[in-house]
Amino acid sequence: MACWKDTVMTLRTRSRLGGISRLLAPLSARLRKHVFQCRFCDCSTTMAEEAKKLAAYAAVNNHIQHNHVVGVGSGSTIVYAVDRLAERVRQEKLNIVCIPTSFQARQLVLQNGLCLSDLDRYPELDVVIDGADEVDASLTLIKGGGGCLTQEKIVAGCAKQFIVIADYRKDSKMLGQQWKKGVPVEVIPMAHVPVSRAIVRRFGGEVVLRMAVSKAGPVVTDNSNFILDWKFECAQNWKEVNTAIKMIPGVVETGLFVDMAKRVYFGMQDGSVKTRDCPIH
Repeated sequence: MACWKDTVMTLRTRSRLGGISRLLAPLSARLRKHVFQCRFCDCSTTMAEEAKKLAAYAAVNNHIQHNHVVGVGSGSTIVYAVDRLAERVRQEKLNIVCIPTSFQARQLVLQNGLCLSDLDRYPELDVVIDGADEVDASLTLIKGGGGCLTQEKIVAGCAKQFIVIADYRKDSKMLGQQWKKGVPVEVIPMAHVPVSRAIVRRFGGEVVLRMAVSKAGPVVTDNSNFILDWKFECAQNWKEVNTAIKMIPGVVETGLFVDMAKRVYFGMQDGSVKTRDCPIH
């Protein structure tokens, strides 16, 4: 009798456990999928960071020389460039002067013990190394995802060589293929609405005021201005677009860098570095 009761209890327990297992199965599958996605994201992020480092090191190794005045760009890839620059200064006793393009760049220069100066003292630079949000086949760039486009363009315009570093994700045949956040446009705060309307009326697409993440209200640049992001609909004559937008009253600068970059270094997934030079016109 006891044996029969034990058998019945075992069957009931298995039945209940089976029901629970069936209930937990979808959750378990979702959990496995989440873990896989997290691992994939971690792997992808690590690969991209390594690619940034490869591009940055190659550019610093190939373009920085003793007694150079160097423009230091902004963004995540520039961190690796400054690391390598500081390493070369220590190891090779290089005499280097750094001109920052943003508050972030200034802090990187100071933290690495490099010589900091400005355009008042050094209005002509030997080389500028900076990142990009997207690079097309003719080396037209979209920059300004980090909000530093105006100072970046000023410093780049003062250099004999403007060198760009990026990972493989920034490489495009045409602008808008990879970067989906649009062209940044720095504007005087009081003009952001009329400028937005003028851009849409002339070129179509959508213009949004960039909002801050960790503060209430819009992003404010190092120059105390606002940033508009113009999400364009199709390929354009970027030189004409850049000129036309800059003519709108209230526009300070655009994130379109046309005919400025001499060479781009792309860090690739396989550990190589690909270069693209400015087309000869």
